Amino acid sequence: MDLTPDQKAFARLAIESGRLHSEADAVQEALALWEERERERAEFLFTLDARASAGRGEGRMITPESMRQLAQNVKDRGRARLLAELTTLR
Repeated sequence: MDLTPDQKAFARLAIESGRLHSEADAVQEALALWEERERERAEFLFTLDARASAGRGEGRMITPESMRQLAQNVKDRGRARLLAELTTLR
């Protein structure tokens, strides 16, 4: 995986300031933030869909467990996609 020159400079500044130890740390942090954003997006879309279903009289129970399962599903799919991408880069 190649970072753009701007991304490398940004990571280098974080390394020089002591915030990060390596470019790999920068990539890990970026992926963690992306994963969190995607989880929140999936939760929002799930809630939106549930409200629409309820409006159509279909209804869907939203529980803490169903949200955990959804978040895990998004995480698993994201990791699988990332692994597939990393495999193709090698």
